[in-house]
Amino acid sequence: MVSKKILLVEDDVKVLSELADTLGAVGYDVTTALDGETGRDLARNNSYDLIILDVLLPKLDGKVLCQMIRNESKASLVPVIMLTALGTENDRISGLDSGADDYIVKPFALGEFLARVRAQLRRPSLERDLQPEELTSGDLRLDLTGRRMFRADDEIKLSNKEFDLLTLFMRNKNAVLSRDFILTNVWGHDYFPMDKRTVDVHIRWLREKIEDNPSSPERISTVRGVGYRFEG
Repeated sequence: MVSKKILLVEDDVKVLSELADTLGAVGYDVTTALDGETGRDLARNNSYDLIILDVLLPKLDGKVLCQMIRNESKASLVPVIMLTALGTENDRISGLDSGADDYIVKPFALGEFLARVRAQLRRPSLERDLQPEELTSGDLRLDLTGRRMFRADDEIKLSNKEFDLLTLFMRNKNAVLSRDFILTNVWGHDYFPMDKRTVDVHIRWLREKIEDNPSSPERISTVRGVGYRFEG
């Protein structure tokens, strides 16, 4: 089996070495960088299964780098984990808003770190389906084999988590899904949620891409005190 490739960008040499050794010890192929500009160049010119970024990086801030990655065609769908000592709720939301899939506050246990890595690397197997599988609802169409989303005749680019969220909703149309259910099924059993705002942030992003009026959504409705319902 080919090892998963991880790009790790961290300016603290001790932390970088410890995390790289930890990831390497369990079989991951790790490339490291000590500053944001080097990380940007590596992300642009190579293919990775996961990118892990410190927030406070020299030369190029981690949040800015994450936004750049999200705008790069080659790396735009690669899951991103952000590492930081900034642990307030606003800091976490800001990190997620920059395009990160997960946000880990320092200091953290290595066991939890590895669990979060496994959760981000876990993707549905496409090998079992010889024919493309699709889900449709109204003018939305999900190509599950190619992991592409179309609205009418236009393709709309989704992040990995946005795609997984929409897949879950379309497979459970008209059912009310709790935030815990969404966290478990999209982020995985190994995921240690920072708070349930993670779900809210990603749903807001998804609404911006599939709703005619994201501020007054008709496809994904909020069920107060419970969760969300996809109505098509």
